[in-house]
Amino acid sequence: MLPLTSQISKKVLKNHISSLQGIRHPLVAPEALEKAAVYIKTSLQDSGYEVEPHYFFDNGKKYRNLIATLPGTVTNQPKLLIIAHYDTVANSPGADDNASGVALLLELARVFVQVRPRRTVEFIAVNLEENERETEPKGRGLRGSRALAQHAREQEWDLAGVVVLESIAYAGPDAVQTMPEGLPIEVPTVGDFLAVIGNQTSASLVESFIHAADQYQPELPTVSLVVPDNGELFPDTRRSDHAPFWDEGYPAIMLTDTTNFRSPHYHKPSDTLETLNLDFTAAVGRAVAGLILNLSG
Repeated sequence: MLPLTSQISKKVLKNHISSLQGIRHPLVAPEALEKAAVYIKTSLQDSGYEVEPHYFFDNGKKYRNLIATLPGTVTNQPKLLIIAHYDTVANSPGADDNASGVALLLELARVFVQVRPRRTVEFIAVNLEENERETEPKGRGLRGSRALAQHAREQEWDLAGVVVLESIAYAGPDAVQTMPEGLPIEVPTVGDFLAVIGNQTSASLVESFIHAADQYQPELPTVSLVVPDNGELFPDTRRSDHAPFWDEGYPAIMLTDTTNFRSPHYHKPSDTLETLNLDFTAAVGRAVAGLILNLSG
């Protein structure tokens, strides 16, 4: 049998993205958003998981996150969460943002169901990451992950870390990389790397991921950034589902291709499967699988 990290399948990732791509939006395409939730639930069940809904309300409507749990063999161990959001903005099929992250979430769950880690691992698809309307104030999104992070704090979850898979498929030697103003690090001008973003509470988790990437996928270029406090000085570092966990005091990292700082297809109708680099996504998957092994094995 192949080593576990080598079982990440580019073909499976492609099939998931192909099945998921299409506008998945609570107002413009609610049926497609629900269809995506059913697809995720069915895929996780087919891999052998029981899937529990985590319900939350937004604007008077009921939505759900989906949680698949891989139980640990040792009690009282802080658990590890792997998260990706399954909604899109109103005008984009969202192949990179974020069918790519969901595809890897499902593939990691499939691969890891064959092992029994010491630490419990939860694979969670969250809803309503994006703003409901492009005209809404910045920061209106993250409703599913905010509800989940608040639930974690209320239920006194002990978390070893949260790994957020956010747009992980647009990369290559021809991708032009830009960066937000004022970042305290040098960023390459070629967008062929994975960005690893954490805050001070998450610094050791950032280091653990970089170590896992070097160990299990040394060909994957990475650039890491640890921001002060909860990233308030650099708002662009808070633009995904890790931020609510920072706000609740949990260690969390975002793995990303940097979206609009690299991809010309970000939040556009052209964000399709044909534009993606699935070799890159699979490489990210092997690095994340290595992190899970290192932290939960």
